[in-house]
Amino acid sequence: MTPTRFLLRTLVPFAVCAVLSGCVSTPPEEDPVVQKLTELDGRLLRIERVLANQSLLDLSQRIEAVNAEVRTLRGQLDEVQHGLTRTQEQQREMYGDVDRRLAAIEGGGAPVGAGSAARPASDRLPIPQGDDRANYQAAFDLLKDGKYSEAIGGFSQFLSTFPTSALADNAQYWLGEAHYVTRQFPEALRHFRTVVEKYPDSRKIPDALLKIGYCNYELKNYAEARSALGQVVSRFGDTTAARLASQRLSKMEGEGR
Repeated sequence: MTPTRFLLRTLVPFAVCAVLSGCVSTPPEEDPVVQKLTELDGRLLRIERVLANQSLLDLSQRIEAVNAEVRTLRGQLDEVQHGLTRTQEQQREMYGDVDRRLAAIEGGGAPVGAGSAARPASDRLPIPQGDDRANYQAAFDLLKDGKYSEAIGGFSQFLSTFPTSALADNAQYWLGEAHYVTRQFPEALRHFRTVVEKYPDSRKIPDALLKIGYCNYELKNYAEARSALGQVVSRFGDTTAARLASQRLSKMEGEGR
């Protein structure tokens, strides 16, 4: 065996051991494989977070859309309930009038409204020879039938002929309503204000204030609209009118009015 070959056979095992010992002594955090796995794990974690956030955003948007639809349906339901309440009020008034008239007749007294019936009647009244209640009901029927021009004439002449009638505040309100549904907002506003100013104890005050707010909204008088609607909410908080006023205030806030 030559000296050179002997030297190689002696040194190679020592070199292999040195390399192996170096690999074993490398810390895990410096190991390229461990570093690569750590990097991949971090990237996966970031992707999972992005997907989770996107899912939450989609869910939030869907919930908001459902809430908006619920609010719209609730507003429509309140409108229906509001109309039903007004119809029930009119029916109660009619039934109460019948009871009072029967009581007056049975007691031998003059029928309620007889004094106003004796007043000179105008040919422009729905029922020229009728009393205040007959003419009020006739004008109200015209309004219900969508004959708004005739209803406006009937209520106007009613107020002129029977200014002291117990139904004057109602007639004033429905006169405003007839103008409102035909989008004559300035005239409607004038009549609704008359209800508030002339008949402060009327049961129509909440509805009149609500419509004052609506009219001012249509006329772009937003400060006046907020004032009237705010009064409905603060003074009549447990009524349908107050709920409708709150909805319109929320709408105005969303519009930046």
